[in-house]
Amino acid sequence: MRIHELAKILNVSSKELIKELTSFGIKAASHVSSIDNDTTTKIINLHKKLVPEKKTPLPLKEEEEPLIKEEPLIKEIKEEIKEIEKISKKLHILKIPESLTIGELSGHLQKPVNEVIKILIQNGKVCTINNYYDQDILDTLALHYDLEFKIITEEEILLKEEVEDEGQLVPRPPIITIMGHVDHGKTLLLDAIRASSVASKEAGGITQHIGAYKVKLDKGEVVFLDTPGHEAFTAMRARGASVTDIVVLVVAADDGVMPQTVEAINHAKAANVSIVVAINKIDLPNANLNKVKQQLAEYDLVPEEWGGKTIFVEVSAKKQLGLKNILEMLLLEAEILELKANPNQKAKGTVIEAHLNKSKGPVATFLVQKGSLKIGDFFVVGQYYGRVRGMFSDAGAWIKKALPSTPVEVLGLSGLPLAGDYFFVTENEREARQMSLKRQEALKKKKEVSSKKITLENLFDQIKQGKIKELNIVLKADVQGSVEAIRDSLTKLETEKVKIKIIHQGTGGINESDVLLAQTSHAIIIGFNVRPNANAAKIASHQDINIRTYRIIYEVISDIKKALEGLLEPEYKENTLGIAEARDLFKTPKIGVIVGCYVREGKVTRSASLRVVREGIVVYEGKIASLRRFKDDASEVAAGFECGLKIENFDDVKIGDILEVYVLERIPAKL
Repeated sequence: MRIHELAKILNVSSKELIKELTSFGIKAASHVSSIDNDTTTKIINLHKKLVPEKKTPLPLKEEEEPLIKEEPLIKEIKEEIKEIEKISKKLHILKIPESLTIGELSGHLQKPVNEVIKILIQNGKVCTINNYYDQDILDTLALHYDLEFKIITEEEILLKEEVEDEGQLVPRPPIITIMGHVDHGKTLLLDAIRASSVASKEAGGITQHIGAYKVKLDKGEVVFLDTPGHEAFTAMRARGASVTDIVVLVVAADDGVMPQTVEAINHAKAANVSIVVAINKIDLPNANLNKVKQQLAEYDLVPEEWGGKTIFVEVSAKKQLGLKNILEMLLLEAEILELKANPNQKAKGTVIEAHLNKSKGPVATFLVQKGSLKIGDFFVVGQYYGRVRGMFSDAGAWIKKALPSTPVEVLGLSGLPLAGDYFFVTENEREARQMSLKRQEALKKKKEVSSKKITLENLFDQIKQGKIKELNIVLKADVQGSVEAIRDSLTKLETEKVKIKIIHQGTGGINESDVLLAQTSHAIIIGFNVRPNANAAKIASHQDINIRTYRIIYEVISDIKKALEGLLEPEYKENTLGIAEARDLFKTPKIGVIVGCYVREGKVTRSASLRVVREGIVVYEGKIASLRRFKDDASEVAAGFECGLKIENFDDVKIGDILEVYVLERIPAKL
């Protein structure tokens, strides 16, 4: 049940109910937040005790249990819940794009922009027509207009699902992802299946990218995604699972379940895909199959012979044992899933990987999931567009048409998309270009709407806006001694007002996992005598994650100390400049209300702050937008003279109002 619905039943305001819930320790962000049935019942019961209704009590029979006394109350609560459901259906839901200015938002609301801005200002949200909305603005307007906002993402707008024609659907090959711990033999297993030497080409035997390969079998075709095994590619592994039908979980018989094995299980379950376990390296003398099965059973992967539903296959990629069995199991699992797609519609799919080729330009691996991709097709991918000028299979062969479940390398992109970006075919180049520009604009607006990532330079502003007094740090160094020395030095900088939290520390280079952790934790990354690898630097640049590297410990401490001094709330001293009196009002259609003033004391300066005082009560605080003396702009007007001024975002001035003009002097805080 939503808070505003319960507030109507209890005949109280949403704000009052939110305060009441907060006092009980129940989190309620806004009036559209939901609360469970138990909480609803408790609140209703509490209000009935505080405000008892005058009703004739029902006669209680002697043989009845005391619990029957609650029956009338339970019946009333059920009736009230039905009433709430009726109210909920009446709630207007307004769908809006991800990024809108206040002016554009007022258009969606079908309300005058001045009215919208006035409501926001009255609720402490000072903004202009060109500011973009945030969640606080949406909550304020939703509460005022009694509606609920639903943000429609750009993908939902541009990639609206087409209604499938059952008659056009044909079977498609299953997409299978190889997942598991590093060095457990994932790439070697795939190498054995498709009879090629992939592992020998990889640095250190660890896959450095996501590859997609189509393998022809006697009973059909199978597409394999070979996801990286290193922990640094956690996000890419998750992306691989999101486009797959079946996951082959490779576990070494001599090693058992490892941390990355658990990650792979979690990603596969989150993607809601079938899991087939391949116990590899069964030829080794220290192989312990029962131990592996017992460990996997703890993660709800129980073998069929133990009464579970998970298919287990014993293989040796090195000696090519059990390969036929695992392929049969995969085809059987795919047959049960009844995978189908329409090859006659426009192609849609996902980017598996992308890179810049010196001679070919941007090159991307597309996995076609729906429809057919053909030479000459125009498409949109991520924020870019392109035309298929060339397509190559995983074996390097030139092809003219790619059917569903086919991985192809595509030439003809206008830019380099990210792994995991969607692509879809458009009618023509004009449509593709327009959608690309629209996406780029939406991405630009989205960056403006979203809060800036934390850096040491903007740390104070970020903390001030969010009222946060904590600096999260990911710390990496070349040796453990440096990690401990820097950690201890940073901890000494803590005060009661500012806390430093080392959310992760370790030795070695800055990798992708460090960047992802910093992104989700709103942290900065400090590296001492280490550098980010290429993938980590690329993601950090794209996500605006602040990575700072040092070679002298003193410089680390000095920079953090400076940031923390800005982090503390500074003291402000108010200096009164002058006092003016509103003596006349001039309404203009374009600018708004111009206030004719007489400066009684001091002076009025342009761009200063002011407060509007009416009968001793402050009705508004803001800034002077413009100042004029007769028809000329003025930088300041002294006492004894008249002037005209425009108050920023405020027109509700009355004749006789006192305007107190002042400036704030910032006194920096010191540790």
